[in-house]
Amino acid sequence: MIRILIAEDHSIVRDGLKRILATTVDLKVIGEAADGEAALALVKANDYDVVMLDMSMPGLSGIELIKQLKAEKPKLRILVLSMHGEQQYAARALKAGAAGYLNKDSAPELLLGTLRKIAGGGMHIGEAAAATLLQTGDKPPHETLSDREFQVMRLLVEGLGPTEIAGQLHLSVKTVSTHKTRILEKLNLGGTAELVRYALEHKLA
Repeated sequence: MIRILIAEDHSIVRDGLKRILATTVDLKVIGEAADGEAALALVKANDYDVVMLDMSMPGLSGIELIKQLKAEKPKLRILVLSMHGEQQYAARALKAGAAGYLNKDSAPELLLGTLRKIAGGGMHIGEAAAATLLQTGDKPPHETLSDREFQVMRLLVEGLGPTEIAGQLHLSVKTVSTHKTRILEKLNLGGTAELVRYALEHKLA
């Protein structure tokens, strides 16, 4: 029996995933979390084989959550489910410790096969992510951002201000402002409006 924790902030999506897994005899959902903090608490208190993790949840999420989950349970297998393009996010997720990355519009059969593969010690990586991981030569500017800077950039692009971002990431407003300054410097941009345009052009939003 493969024990699964679903970490996803949309209850409709969680219900849909549970219905798909209920069609099997070897995959069982034994935990649910609606945010990153709850997922981390459940992982600390219980043993799961695989965590199905939404990349974008309120509070603790994304790359930082993957790192914390792996630090707590190094053998835990993590499958990232995301609406974001594989090419933009999968490489970072895999480098942080995830064992696989799937788009939310993937077929149910692919999801079930990937869960079994990951639980058995395998990895799932699509062609776009593989190309990104193997890429040599010049990288686009956003790939020079640290994971934290990348996280702050995404929240800025979503329209959050430094105070809101500070509250969500448990940082000081000064630290968020410093990250924003570094992001704009690394991407050679003049302000938030240019940052939003850059994110749209590179399919990061």
